[in-house]
Amino acid sequence: MQTRMLGNELKVSALGLGCMGMSQSYGTPEERDERESIATIHRAIELGITLFDTAEVYGPYTNEELLGRALADRREQVIIATKFGFKLGDSGITGVDSRPEHIRAAVDGSLRRLNTDYIDLLYQHRVDPAVPIEEVIGTLADLVQAGKVRFLGLSEAGAQTIRRAHAVHPIAALQSEYSLWERNLEPQIIPLLRELGIGLVPFSPLGRGFLTGNVQRAEEYPEGDFRRNDPRYQGANFDANMRAAATVHELASSKGVTPGQIALAWLLHKGPDIVPIPGTKRRTYLEENVAASAVALSTAEMAALDAALPPEKVAGPRYGAQHMTLIDR
Repeated sequence: MQTRMLGNELKVSALGLGCMGMSQSYGTPEERDERESIATIHRAIELGITLFDTAEVYGPYTNEELLGRALADRREQVIIATKFGFKLGDSGITGVDSRPEHIRAAVDGSLRRLNTDYIDLLYQHRVDPAVPIEEVIGTLADLVQAGKVRFLGLSEAGAQTIRRAHAVHPIAALQSEYSLWERNLEPQIIPLLRELGIGLVPFSPLGRGFLTGNVQRAEEYPEGDFRRNDPRYQGANFDANMRAAATVHELASSKGVTPGQIALAWLLHKGPDIVPIPGTKRRTYLEENVAASAVALSTAEMAALDAALPPEKVAGPRYGAQHMTLIDR
């Protein structure tokens, strides 16, 4: 596994592992097997993956605990990324909260659940409009000074927020959705990241599974599965998106690889500052994803993929209306 840089100092594997699905959002609770999840994490390390992504809200809390157990005797081999910034109640997420006192409490909780003395990369999960970003980053810089955090990141932040944050303390990475399926970062955000020397960590690099070709209509997923309420999996949007993704499947077939490997290879070819974090809870899919790092795409193949899935060809918003209000653009 090759390595890449997030910012000027944080070296990570070219692919990371998104751990959220081990605890929530995809499939049913009965399909989740902690032993297989831990085996997947250990296999990822064997294959050269060093970046493992979690958040306090995943579960909530249980995903950090799972990762902490899995990495208990392997801590020095890995880079742990986690996130704070949501307000959690009995019913789940009730809002955002990046007040300094909340940040400090959230970080202490994450350290305890992850069974570690430091967090390698700490993201603000969503921008809190009630707290100036300068105050947020100032609090995080204090945590860096205290040795609890090594590097800082933002998630789904807009250009103005990124620039203001980076002026207070270096930002190593922006985590946002980016894939052949979702290219909203290309006009403004990616050029800004490159201007400032900030890495990009795309989540949902396989379009929440859509780009793998192994998908069903929204209503066929069980209650609790994120895709059941995903606008792009619903009705006419599903049909249009299947047609748009056909080029990915055709290219994969011609090269003897899977559509998911083409989607990941496309991201890896988009620049050495991009580190996708495909999520999986099974070793089989992990190994398939890692093999994507060896898939070469020509300039002509990249152009064909770019032309096949421009933003106007993808049908439906990437989230429902309520979730979209949390995106800082």
